[in-house]
Amino acid sequence: MRNGFETKLLNGNGNSNGSELVGNERSSPFVDAQIISPHIDYAQGQLPLSHYWHVLLKRRWTVVTSMFIVGTLTVILSYKATSIYRASSRVQVEAETPLIQSLNDLYHGAGINTDDDFLQTQLQVVQSDTLAWRTIEQLQLGDNPAFMKRAVAAKLGDGERKVRFIDAFKTALKVELIPQTRMMLVGFDSPDPRLAAQVANTLVGNYVDYNFKLKYDATRQASGWMETQLDELKAKVEKSQQALVDYERQHSLNSVATGAQDRENVEEQVLSDLSKDLTAAEAERIQKESLYNQVRDDRAQIARLAHNELLRNLEEKLADAKQNHTVILAQYGPNFPRALRLEQEINEIQSQIAHEQDRVIEGIRVDYVTTLNREKLARAAVSREKEVLGGVNQLLVEHNILQRDFEANEQLYQNLIQRLKDATVSAGLRSTNIHQVDIALPPDRPIRPKKLLNIVVGTLVGLMLGVTLAFGQEALDHSIKSAEEVEELLSIPALATIPVYRLPRASKTYGLLKGNGQGASSAPEVALAVAEHPTSVIAEAYRALRTSVLLSLPDHPPKTLLVTSAAVGDGKTVTSVNLAMALAQRKGPVLLVDADLRKLGVTMTFNCDMQKGLSTVLAGATRFDEVLYQYPDVPNLWILPAGPSCPSPADLLSSETMTGLMEKVSHRFEHVVIDTPPVMAVTDATVLSPTVDGVVLVAQCARTSKPLLLRTCRILDAAGARILGFVLNKFDYRDGHYGYYYSHEYTGYRYYGPPPTQPTATSEVP
Repeated sequence: MRNGFETKLLNGNGNSNGSELVGNERSSPFVDAQIISPHIDYAQGQLPLSHYWHVLLKRRWTVVTSMFIVGTLTVILSYKATSIYRASSRVQVEAETPLIQSLNDLYHGAGINTDDDFLQTQLQVVQSDTLAWRTIEQLQLGDNPAFMKRAVAAKLGDGERKVRFIDAFKTALKVELIPQTRMMLVGFDSPDPRLAAQVANTLVGNYVDYNFKLKYDATRQASGWMETQLDELKAKVEKSQQALVDYERQHSLNSVATGAQDRENVEEQVLSDLSKDLTAAEAERIQKESLYNQVRDDRAQIARLAHNELLRNLEEKLADAKQNHTVILAQYGPNFPRALRLEQEINEIQSQIAHEQDRVIEGIRVDYVTTLNREKLARAAVSREKEVLGGVNQLLVEHNILQRDFEANEQLYQNLIQRLKDATVSAGLRSTNIHQVDIALPPDRPIRPKKLLNIVVGTLVGLMLGVTLAFGQEALDHSIKSAEEVEELLSIPALATIPVYRLPRASKTYGLLKGNGQGASSAPEVALAVAEHPTSVIAEAYRALRTSVLLSLPDHPPKTLLVTSAAVGDGKTVTSVNLAMALAQRKGPVLLVDADLRKLGVTMTFNCDMQKGLSTVLAGATRFDEVLYQYPDVPNLWILPAGPSCPSPADLLSSETMTGLMEKVSHRFEHVVIDTPPVMAVTDATVLSPTVDGVVLVAQCARTSKPLLLRTCRILDAAGARILGFVLNKFDYRDGHYGYYYSHEYTGYRYYGPPPTQPTATSEVP
């Protein structure tokens, strides 16, 4: 451990002998230090899940307050809001038929599926300005205060009044399609439930009337158009019929047409048979051509493709001969008589195979050529038959044209007469595809505000807002949370971690003092923990601090120690007292010097005389031995109180007398522990720091900010102080290295205020 401290000291804080001035500041590791994030996972650089839980516990009052405020506002707004009722009417929308032509069409049209485009169109029709204004006029909604305030309506002109009324109506109107049905819900919102039902029913009635009138007008318009077209079609029918009769009479086509029709049927049958033959010939030719190409390109597969048993037998015989030849060659060599006979046999078989393959290929080629010629002949026959059939058809072309023209005109004329009759009947029928299934009834419960839902949502929103604020506060909190953060920030070692001291609920106090810090009786359990509670956890932590301090220098343990902090309330006096007690319990006399000439923390902790002390010794009013007190519970502990307040404590502490006193006490005592004011409050600790062997910096967990601590180290380093390390005070072990802590009160601790008064009860030190 000593080697580790030595490395950090040499690399981290340096000393006054090895420092060089650059401009107005010495070069030091604190000059370029950066403020790091207050929450770090020191193993992998990632935040563990427990970190978020501890943040929420730490900032729980922020979350609770946010939930309470948002929830309360939600309750107030929900109960003060005007209750709105919605009455809904259910409407069935059937498919739109082009035109009702008869009574049968009226019922068959109900089975037609309604497409989405049609339903969306009907949805827009219900929400149209025309129907809205018609409903407003029918119900005189402009004079109804439940629809619009009369004072507002009276100030509007006619045009603006209509626009405002329609906008207000459409804002309260709620129309929606029920999914996977042909149903539509038409609802209206109003503070008056009866008015809501009345408006919804009136609007649906206007919608049904509008749809019926639209279809009735379309029917009457179609009837008028058909009457006009009927006369024109009658003239066309007569004209086309006369043209057909004249053409047949002129060309004598009655008998010719009949014979041509019979011949046409025969020729069509012949063409069909020839087409079948052509198709079969093409298929056979393709098959023969494919086989021929395969056997020509791959002679080894001829036996399989042509199903030639002779080739198969020859190939098997060749394979046996080659196998026997291979065996004889392996046993007797190529000159063996049997090997020579087998070689000759192989050559003969190969010759037979080649000859047979040529013969098979030639046969397949002949078949292919034969099928190709047959295909050509069939194709030529089909072409000739098509020409013959075309000549026969040409005879009836003009006749068929005239006949079809006459039949088409006649059919149109008959259909138009029938449609005109049906349209005349359907115009008098009240047929519509819109049906009101359910009428709107006055609702008994409002749709909004939904108080319970609003309260739940408001509470959840408050919770999310509180969590966001909690993590925002945590992100803006630059106080230190763990020893690892300080080590990484300052590159100095952690000498000890002092836990939070918890008392029973009736007298719970943290650190040295609660309140203004006057009097040791406020927290004697912590201030004198090493002497009065030697087996406690906090006493063990101070003994660990003693061990770290003794091992902090590589050559010898430091004799003179200066204990200070960045700001007030960090616990530097408690640390000084307990460190001095721990050193005194080890060996040799230890002197505890109260150099805090403004607040007299050590003096008041031991209830010493406040009329004489360090200030009177430095002023030459008293001798050193006259003001020295020995603490009876720790025989090796001697206290040098601060003495009465003086106008300029920094001048006294930086005087030659103080330097001589430090040299004197360093030879007389084994260790000297000096309690000084915070560095950022006054300069007392800064001027004393070069005269001691080492400085112990006290930082309070979750309170001391990292920028302040970094600035303190820069000041001490610039003054030539040797910082041995830091003590992390009031660390809460229950929450790991996140430093979850309780709220403290820091009041009445100002360094330039009036000096404290003498305690009423004074205990004389023998």
